Amino acid sequence: MPFGRRRVVGVVVEGRDQTEVPANKLRAAFEVVDTEPTFSPDLLALLTWAAEYYRHPVGEVLTSAMPVLLRSGAPIREEQILWRLTALGREEALAKLPARSIRLRAIADYLSKNEHAPASEILGATESPLSALRNLEERGFVEQFAREQTDEIPPVSVMREGPPLNEAQAAAVERIQKTLGTFASHLLYGVTGSGKTEVYLQVIESVLARGQQVLVLVPEIALTPQLIGRFRGRFDAPLAVLHSGLNDTERLAAWRDAREGTARIVIGTRSAIFTPLLHPGLIIIDEEHDASFKQQDGFRYSARDLALVRAQRLGIPVVLGSATPSLETLARARKQPETLSHLPYRAGSAKPPQVALVDLRKHGVTQGIATPTVMTIQRHLDAGGQVMLFINRRGYAPVLFCPNCGWSAHCRRCDAHLTVHARGRDLICHHCGSQENLPNECPTCFADVKPVGQGTERIEEALQQLFTAPMARIDRDSMRRKGELEETLARVNRGEIRILVGTQMLTKGHDFPKVTLVVVLNADQGLFSTDFRAPERLAQTIVQVAGRAGRADRPGEVLIQTEYPEHPLLTLLLTGGYAAFADGALTEREQSGWPPFARIALLRAEATDQQAPLKFLQDAHDLAVDFPVRGVKLLGPAPAPMERRAGRFRAQLLIRAPSHSPLQKFLGGWLPLLPMLPEARRVRWSIDVDAAELS
Repeated sequence: MPFGRRRVVGVVVEGRDQTEVPANKLRAAFEVVDTEPTFSPDLLALLTWAAEYYRHPVGEVLTSAMPVLLRSGAPIREEQILWRLTALGREEALAKLPARSIRLRAIADYLSKNEHAPASEILGATESPLSALRNLEERGFVEQFAREQTDEIPPVSVMREGPPLNEAQAAAVERIQKTLGTFASHLLYGVTGSGKTEVYLQVIESVLARGQQVLVLVPEIALTPQLIGRFRGRFDAPLAVLHSGLNDTERLAAWRDAREGTARIVIGTRSAIFTPLLHPGLIIIDEEHDASFKQQDGFRYSARDLALVRAQRLGIPVVLGSATPSLETLARARKQPETLSHLPYRAGSAKPPQVALVDLRKHGVTQGIATPTVMTIQRHLDAGGQVMLFINRRGYAPVLFCPNCGWSAHCRRCDAHLTVHARGRDLICHHCGSQENLPNECPTCFADVKPVGQGTERIEEALQQLFTAPMARIDRDSMRRKGELEETLARVNRGEIRILVGTQMLTKGHDFPKVTLVVVLNADQGLFSTDFRAPERLAQTIVQVAGRAGRADRPGEVLIQTEYPEHPLLTLLLTGGYAAFADGALTEREQSGWPPFARIALLRAEATDQQAPLKFLQDAHDLAVDFPVRGVKLLGPAPAPMERRAGRFRAQLLIRAPSHSPLQKFLGGWLPLLPMLPEARRVRWSIDVDAAELS
């Protein structure tokens, strides 16, 4: 379409035969890119519903559901290009390729077992770049060809049977299988190591046998290779992967495969919830409690919640799996006990780990590691085990401090300290990305400065001084290259790395069979937060990271370092586990009227002027008097917990309602008038329905 002086690609969602707009004001489209709809009727209905529910412009919602190349004018369908071995490749590829050409040989081996496959499938299965495929093409070992479009459902076969299920797993599989073809929301509540993935695989086998597709959502890109490996080892079925680590061409190819029904299993992160499916049969949300499923900027949707809506509209079951379910999911499951499947024991012979607190007030500490912790680590290393240390803080130290005058390094653009990063000799703000050189002396009194506190870099340094065992650090700073995380995890599983230190990346469902000891170094970080969800997140993190200890036949041990060993949250987790914590937290939430026993939305505003956001939100608060809806309360306005971020001052106004209906009724009348407020042009503002973070 012509749009001003630009040519833009749009999506037609409605047509009319007549208009009151004068003919000379109308402009014709240059071209119709596709003659068939981009979105199926059910997916378009979901997207328009989501735009209304989350109060976001429908155009941006539709755009977010389309691959980048589609937004740029690429057609929905394209001649499908497949790859296969040439006659020369079948005879000589594996014989002539050097042993060190691991990826080239992997591709040749894959195509020797599969007659042909699209590039996305080959590269996903072999974890190889497109350049490797081109290299083989130049050598004459592989060739590409076009395949005619067909509506035939690709055949699927089970390559190997799974292990025998225990009683709880078998009951879960049966319960889910009974609901295939109808909507049901299942919670698979299983302790870490209880075999949730095996339940997924058994149910997926039934769905594939019905000629249908399965959509699997995971919270992190890092989890997809592990899951893909499990799925490929079980099923001979075309599979599509969708996440931000793909380039635009790969993403569009996977989107097309899913839309045309070629891909029988679709695995992706948050945005994959909008993937079109020709024959949908099941949606799985793995680690459903994870905050990554909530988009925190722009179109602020929850992929988990939209999965429930989509499954209901399609008339198919959805399975939410977690060892630490969100309180919203738990509350829903308790109203429908027939869809709750509990896996209380670890699969096979594995026993739950022994958990103990280390009181930091009573023991000496070396760079954040207490003496009993050091001794326990050595004991596990001597016994041949692996050790994992978790600290949710990257960098070397969170503060650079002058003991002489009390100066500390602050970000010039945020209300936050700059984090010391020792490897690059830098000070970095983890909120806005600002970077400065590390000073050798205090800029105020010229005395020596010192780093205070611990991050992953400093813990790694301390461990290197204490132990000789090979170790690795896993955080966003150390795992930047593509494939680096997978390579490190493979080394851990081969036993080449004995000590592992890292951040939240370690808690995301990875399986470490040889890890016998897990240490949580900074458990106190979330004990005193102002966010009502902070205790829930802390409990989930501790239970998830503790679950990495002791798989298979090796007993596990967990140490939690704390200065508050009597804190109710920690004692509750120790004595009753996550279930006891959740019971108490749900009672508290119900008594105080917070989700899941209420609905909230957060109106945020920010500006370079400190007073403008508060003035805008106060005007918005005053305007709400004209829209009285029973039960709706406005709390605030107030400055955000971190008021200044990236040079802008932020404030927020919380809207709370007893349920979904009154909240939406209020927002529907109130929000359209906010742009007319006097301060509206002086601030950036946004609405976050079902806000997950009050920051």
